Amino acid sequence: MMTSTEIRQSFLDFFQSQGHEIVPSASLMPSAPNLLFTNAGMNQFVPYFLGERTPSSRRLADTQKCIRAGGKHNDLDDVGFDTYHHTFFEMLGNWSIGDYFKKEALEWSWELLTKVWGFPKERLYATVYKPGDGDPASFDEEAYGVWKGIFEGAGLDPEKHIHFGGKKDNFWMMGDTGPCGPCSEIHMDLRAENPDGSMVNADSPWCIELWNNVFIQFNAKEDGSFEPLKEKHVDTGMGFERIAGIMATTKEFKDFSRPPSNYDSDLFGDIFKVIGDMCGQSYGATLPQARKELTDAEMRDVVFRVLADHIRTLSCAIADGILPGNDGRNYVLRRILRRAVMYGRRLKLEAGFFTKLVAPTVNKLGPIFPELKTQQEVITKVIQAEESAFDRTIDRGMQLLERIFATNPEQISGTDAFTLYDTYGFPLDLTQIIAEERGLSVDVAGFNSEMEQQRERARAAQKKEVIDVVDADAAHATPFKGFEEAACVSFATKVEDVLVHDDKCYFVFAETPFYAEMGGQLGDTGYAEINGKEYAIGNTIKDGAGRHLHEVAGACTGLVGQQAYLSVDMGRRRAIQRNHSATHILHHALRKVLGTHVRQAGSLVTPERLRFDFAHYEQPTKEQLQEIEAIANRLILANDSVQWYEVAFDDKPEDCIAFFGEKYGNVVRVVDMGGWSKELCGGTHVKATGEIGLLKIVGESAISAGTRRIEAVVGESAFTLVQEQYQLLHSLAAKLSCKPEQIEERLNHQLETHKKLEKELKALQQKGAANEAEELAGSALSKGDLKVVAAVVKSGDANAMRALAVQVSKALDGGLVVLAGVNEGKGSLLCMASEAAIAAGYKSGDIVRELTGKLGGRGGGKPDFAMGGFSGDEDVKTVLNSFKTQFS
Repeated sequence: MMTSTEIRQSFLDFFQSQGHEIVPSASLMPSAPNLLFTNAGMNQFVPYFLGERTPSSRRLADTQKCIRAGGKHNDLDDVGFDTYHHTFFEMLGNWSIGDYFKKEALEWSWELLTKVWGFPKERLYATVYKPGDGDPASFDEEAYGVWKGIFEGAGLDPEKHIHFGGKKDNFWMMGDTGPCGPCSEIHMDLRAENPDGSMVNADSPWCIELWNNVFIQFNAKEDGSFEPLKEKHVDTGMGFERIAGIMATTKEFKDFSRPPSNYDSDLFGDIFKVIGDMCGQSYGATLPQARKELTDAEMRDVVFRVLADHIRTLSCAIADGILPGNDGRNYVLRRILRRAVMYGRRLKLEAGFFTKLVAPTVNKLGPIFPELKTQQEVITKVIQAEESAFDRTIDRGMQLLERIFATNPEQISGTDAFTLYDTYGFPLDLTQIIAEERGLSVDVAGFNSEMEQQRERARAAQKKEVIDVVDADAAHATPFKGFEEAACVSFATKVEDVLVHDDKCYFVFAETPFYAEMGGQLGDTGYAEINGKEYAIGNTIKDGAGRHLHEVAGACTGLVGQQAYLSVDMGRRRAIQRNHSATHILHHALRKVLGTHVRQAGSLVTPERLRFDFAHYEQPTKEQLQEIEAIANRLILANDSVQWYEVAFDDKPEDCIAFFGEKYGNVVRVVDMGGWSKELCGGTHVKATGEIGLLKIVGESAISAGTRRIEAVVGESAFTLVQEQYQLLHSLAAKLSCKPEQIEERLNHQLETHKKLEKELKALQQKGAANEAEELAGSALSKGDLKVVAAVVKSGDANAMRALAVQVSKALDGGLVVLAGVNEGKGSLLCMASEAAIAAGYKSGDIVRELTGKLGGRGGGKPDFAMGGFSGDEDVKTVLNSFKTQFS
């Protein structure tokens, strides 16, 4: 029987034999801003469909890592309870970028399934687009004709094997706008008896979609119209786990008696074995008959499936630099991990069990996705840290559940269920199971309402983009001519437009040497000379069309079409360039010391400083930061040449770093520092690393879970910092009467002396306090058997007063002690009452509240002890003497 590895390779080999270039999987970190994760094979090819980039080959094929959890595509809550949902899966796909179309795509699909893999022809069914009322485009006669010929050639009736669907099932759209077109799916009926295709698109696990062929032939416009594309494309996708599972379940189509399951393939076997070794049980492949009433065997198998799926998701995401955290995709990963840990507890697995599943996952997927092997240590450390932290959170969540149960509710409210889900990581399905065991239900409607509110908040914060096919004739971007310094002084151009917005005026020039703020680099400043008048440019930004907007103060109308001469403030520009180039060097050093999983998560470069945010799972040690700084400065001292050049995106160097989330066109700019650092970057830079001068890290902090921030200074700012620190060092040395290199030794000596003197002083104070306590006890008043001390003491320090009160109380063998004191202008008052004093009606809280009130302050506490404060200027002695009169 074919293994999963053989199935995957046979797919790639088949399409390679059909002239396809086999490309590696894209990262799970998407390039599109409106996606949480890469969720389909076509994601990395969108720029080809949009005409933004030219592919290296018109025919492409790959296996793509995908995650569907959160957002529009969210299978998380179903994972474990059936046998075909996953959060992580591989999508096998082949693409035609303006090359072949429907005939070749459908015939190759049929050939691979039936002739290479041996799928039974009579169990296969095709769907074809047939629009309903209000649906776009027309009936897909071309696809229908191809399928009619295929089924007739196989001796099958097309009327039975071709089904029709409208926009919902058979028309694919990238988004509300952009490339789209009809699709044709291939389904397989897996029923043992009468597999007649009647369950196609009926959401039955016995009749499953195998492959979707999308024919991209229209462009959806914002006005709702659909225009034909100049070039037609093919985008196909097939679930790898589904294919491997069907072949394993049916023993390569010899046995259709068992329910189909993706988890039957060897993709999950090694993980199941490790889980079984840890819990002493084996996977039984049972399926829940009722989700709320699971048998022990069903719960065991749900847990096995949850753990096997989720460890694949976490391992592959972390390998691509996406770490669990508190926001967006990072929070989705954290929830997935916590769901796994919660379910693992149902099998009484010991703490740390989830981390042990990394190794079998890497062993299975590492050969096809080598980044898993490269990042195995990082994956293990991240999951270990997250799992350990969540183990503590689980206990707090269970305590909340117990408090809820203790109130004897009729059901767990939607708000409480959502709090358990959102704060403590308890998945709703597990909360329902636990509640059911206590005879309670969960307000699912209320939970869904809370969830929808959270989604609304997320949607409001989500970055949106309008997708459209690029039309080069409609572009209005301002050509930037300022990479070379020679062009930055008296650059001749013309005023193309003048915009006024919010009392600000903006020049748009035909060309400009002014860099517009982008990628963390601030915009240029300087001036423009027009008709003999200078206009100060205070900032440069870019609008949605790519035009550089030069901000000026005052009136600037009536200048369109005029000649202009532009000059950039080069002192400021050079300072910014030093900081920008330093971020590239810092990025390189971070990856050298912390690992290649480190990736830039944001930056800011100003004339005075730089800020660099990066993905990393823990705080770098002091020694690591020192090494990072040392590597950076050695590279600066080497004075290596910094070069930049433009190249087709697909021809960029293999070791060139591209930033996920950024959109790149067909041509990109590579910044190369000495051959050891290559990044795609559109900013301005120094010409040699030595221009940076010195890099000094001044701060390191966490800005969110999984994201760190380094702040640093370079060039003149670094020189100023060194000067200030040098002067401070010599000033301290002079005050300590020693050389600068002796400061640490001298300070240690002074601190030891200070510590010794403090100890001696404390001993004297304690002795004095004992004497004072004895004196106070000796002056006690009496009321019956109750002894009372009320006095103003020498020390107004709250802690010293508390200690003194304890000593007085011991000397009195109980009684009532009221002490007041003033320290640095602030008054403190306390009261300590024995059980006898409380029984006699003297409660500390009431006494302190009364006395501080008379002193213009406030306080309170428990019956046996209370404290308060007041202004030190008040006549505390008079108030205490008045209090003592009741005991005279």
